Amino acid sequence: MAAPSMAAALAASLPAPSAAPAPAAPTYEALPSSMSTLIDVEAEIPLRFVQLDGLVVSKILKHACDSSTSSPIGLLLGIDLDGVLEVSNSFALPHHAGDDDDKSAKSVARYQTSMLRSLKEVQGDDSIVGFYQASTLGAFFNQNLIDLQAIHQDKLRHGGVVVVHDVSQTARENASFRAFRLTPAFKDAYKKSSFNTASLASHQLTFSSILEELPLKVHTNPLLSAFLGEFSTVSPNTALGSASALPPSFSALDLNSGGLTKNLEHIVDALDNYRNEEGNLAYLSRQIARERAKADNYVMKRKEESAARVAQGLAPLPEEDVTRLFKIPPEPSRLESMLLLGQVDAYAKSLAETTSTGLVKMYAATAGSGA
Repeated sequence: MAAPSMAAALAASLPAPSAAPAPAAPTYEALPSSMSTLIDVEAEIPLRFVQLDGLVVSKILKHACDSSTSSPIGLLLGIDLDGVLEVSNSFALPHHAGDDDDKSAKSVARYQTSMLRSLKEVQGDDSIVGFYQASTLGAFFNQNLIDLQAIHQDKLRHGGVVVVHDVSQTARENASFRAFRLTPAFKDAYKKSSFNTASLASHQLTFSSILEELPLKVHTNPLLSAFLGEFSTVSPNTALGSASALPPSFSALDLNSGGLTKNLEHIVDALDNYRNEEGNLAYLSRQIARERAKADNYVMKRKEESAARVAQGLAPLPEEDVTRLFKIPPEPSRLESMLLLGQVDAYAKSLAETTSTGLVKMYAATAGSGA
């Protein structure tokens, strides 16, 4: 028996939607027109954008900074009102590196259930609206993200979203948060578990059409904004030469040559993985072609023998099920190949952005030195 994945364990711990029994004599009053756009009971209002609270942004940044894994994951909590998905809280999911998949998935599911129960006891937001994942250099395409988002879109209102945080952008003092959800075409192919060539062509799927991006805004409390502004503002009453609470940052002067080398290494690794995956697909395709050729030759030979018997006045040969005689394997899935292409594309875009910024800095450094 195969061990359940973490996505499956998280899906089992999600609250199942309970259908309220229809009363015999309904006495409900109609909602006022002024509240019909806010109380979206049937989830008919499409999402316009995702709004992250400042607390959620701080928690994601801290989790990504303190985590020992390359792709830490956590759950987003909130509510959707009038087409706006308001994310007001979040919590990180633990990662057990030494445990096997089955034990780790069960542990994560128990932790998630315990956290949601505790939040409910203190009257906190306990409605799951999606999850977040941290990535490096914008390469967030992986099977775990797709599986977890597919489960959320089946069980949550409006399908839920995944918020992707780029750690490498934060290191350059540019916090990057993007919200995504699966496209209807990819969701249909995922439900059918069909990612062969014919399915990809019929659904018009490429790595760029797996996810659709939603606008994302960050909402901060005015008091918090004023408090943070005090850190970076020098009071006029302070003595001359005194600094603000936050030290000055000179990261804009860094040419960032180390990040360029790391980016190139990631691109080479992603290309090697893609080449290996394409080699496996080519081998399986040749194997399928050989089995189909054997089956076609057998069918043609049977037809010739049957025609010869009919010409001799004998009964034709009975028809046989070729699939029982020749085990033709199904066409392999190309989902992993698409995800690897998405990683290569993300690394390439990050490299283009890094090199363009570094080129401008190098020109400025050369001009400043008078060379």
